[in-house]
Amino acid sequence: MPEFQINAFKHALGQGKLQIGLWSSLCSNIAAEIISDSGFDWILLDTEHSPNELPGLLQQLQAVQSGTATPIVRPAWNDAVLAKRCLDIGAQTLLFPYVQNATEAASAVASTRYPPQGIRGVAAASRASRYGRVPGYLAKANAEICVLVQVETREALNELEAIAKVDGVDGVFIGPSDLAASLGHIGNPAHPEVQEAIHDAVKRLKAVGKPAGILTGNEDEARRYIEWGYLFVAVGTDIGLLAKNADALAKRFKG
Repeated sequence: MPEFQINAFKHALGQGKLQIGLWSSLCSNIAAEIISDSGFDWILLDTEHSPNELPGLLQQLQAVQSGTATPIVRPAWNDAVLAKRCLDIGAQTLLFPYVQNATEAASAVASTRYPPQGIRGVAAASRASRYGRVPGYLAKANAEICVLVQVETREALNELEAIAKVDGVDGVFIGPSDLAASLGHIGNPAHPEVQEAIHDAVKRLKAVGKPAGILTGNEDEARRYIEWGYLFVAVGTDIGLLAKNADALAKRFKG
């Protein structure tokens, strides 16, 4: 019989262990398989800002299952149907975009829990339960689901503690690009006002005991965010790695 899948990422966060990740937007099972064995703790499979649909997402989850990295899926929206479909194909950690307040955070959590704790629909033989072969899956599933919520506006920052304290929220991800836009500095997350907000957010989250996450393709920024106390940090993207290295290789030969 297949064994129940323990969520390594969730348990590491709960123990306060730094988790280094990589963003995946290429919508490719081959690319996902390659990076899953690079040594990262987690890989974010994006469906919000990537042309990624459920059949392709399923292939990517299958591709990474033997790698070192825990897959995290970002649904396109904070929507119970989207969450249910991601969970049924085997995702255990979801990053919900654009959460503005505690009510929306609570809705995100509810969409990942079977009744009576939530509203997740019950499928008897989905991939999540190894097609019905995992003993006791329905009774165990809630405890291993990890919910991350994305705070990315001035309004959400004003509600940060309330969002973080929602029961079932395991971590809060600060979205630097959208936050920069919300603060009036679109395209410039390095602006001092944005950086100050990012620094303040992690201090506030640490004060309420909630892990903070962030994404940057800048290595110096990543190290600074880790120094500030961010606990799950994406230090690049598969698109960025491909573009940067392809550009550099062409330039070396084309001048």
